[in-house]
Amino acid sequence: MPEQQNTEYKQSWHDDYLKWICGFANANGGVIYVGKDDNGNVVNVLDYKRLMDDIPNKVRNAMGITVEVNLHEDNGSYYIEIITQPYSVPISVRGRYYYRSGSTKQELTGASLNEFLLKKSGKTWDDVIEQRASFDDIDEKAVKTFLAASENAGRLPESNHGLSIPELFEKFRLTENGQLKRAAIILFGRDPGKFYPGTFVKIGRFGQSAHPLSGNETDIIFQEVEEGNLIVLLQAVLNQLNHKFLIRTIGFEGIHRIEKGEYPLAAIREMLLNALVHRNYMGAPVQIRVYDDKISIWNEGTLPEGLTLAALKRSHSSRPRNPIIADVAFKGGFIDTWGRGTIKILDTCKAAELPEPEMQEIDGGFIVTLFKNTLTEEQLTKLGLNSRQVKAVLYVKEKSKITNKEYQQLNDCSRNTASNDLAGLVKKDILKTSKIKGAGAFYQLK
Repeated sequence: MPEQQNTEYKQSWHDDYLKWICGFANANGGVIYVGKDDNGNVVNVLDYKRLMDDIPNKVRNAMGITVEVNLHEDNGSYYIEIITQPYSVPISVRGRYYYRSGSTKQELTGASLNEFLLKKSGKTWDDVIEQRASFDDIDEKAVKTFLAASENAGRLPESNHGLSIPELFEKFRLTENGQLKRAAIILFGRDPGKFYPGTFVKIGRFGQSAHPLSGNETDIIFQEVEEGNLIVLLQAVLNQLNHKFLIRTIGFEGIHRIEKGEYPLAAIREMLLNALVHRNYMGAPVQIRVYDDKISIWNEGTLPEGLTLAALKRSHSSRPRNPIIADVAFKGGFIDTWGRGTIKILDTCKAAELPEPEMQEIDGGFIVTLFKNTLTEEQLTKLGLNSRQVKAVLYVKEKSKITNKEYQQLNDCSRNTASNDLAGLVKKDILKTSKIKGAGAFYQLK
């Protein structure tokens, strides 16, 4: 049986495997088999008698924990089973912390270590008191904006009306014994960057996005930075995108002028809220990249344990990284608490007849990308088109039509190859044939 999330096979023992035991102890526990190959076949451990004494002692001396060590025999060959239970307190080996994630061992450092230690202590990052802050650091205007939004959403209890800011913050669990928590600074601080340097949002305008195979992208054309608390950032970033980064096409319905955005505003707003509410605030700032054919929003912090990318496309439980920030954002009517944010993004893009958004864990964070249309090089490649077909579709976008002969010339291919490729594009509902048949026949976008 191959290795699994909570199982590790080793042909022989090395002291370096103490790190694996540490990783299991800090996660959900697990078992290491010494004397088995990667497929779980017994290969025999020659010095099993010594190891039966050494391993428990080394684990206890290095980490201060106990493990269950069992000796097994299979057709005359011996192997050792090391069972590690999960621990509620953080476990380190030689001053370093490890964590079992999936089938890999990860060393925890920086922001991920800080988050891990807080979790083990029963705290979240936003629940920690900010000793340096006072109510003079709170933006009263942002509080008023929030209260108006909360009342409009019908989520402000009657008992909270007329309360002072300290009283309101106590109700919202933003203070403890009169001292402000980190959540209060993120949500309503005059200058959150004074306490946490990475709280701003970077917005960059690029040209064509990278070819999916090359990975190269064009240089940045211009950029902006927005700073402030979450309430201020939400509106400031959306305004910046609408006024400077995104194109609003103009049409008319009768005599009425209609402006339509490149992307659904509801989807972008939900993406931004997810990034601001659920990000790791000890890491890099939120980064928004705007291209000719797509827009992406990245935030520091991967998905919570137990939540997969596939789950984001269906109803799933809500597991906020910053529960106090998320709760206040809910009370303000900005988000719900049912894990439906990503579903809203998918649904609004589908309603706007845009390609399905892409969600990824990358560079220690989470990124959502919206695509302007299906007829880009990146999207066409994802549909399984070959390079000739991609080139032909882009040609039709520019020239409005293509003939079999033009396809041959464009791709330096035979008539049979052109006919087969064009038939494939028709079958995929990308192109349609003209009413004219024979010598004058051509193909257009469907």
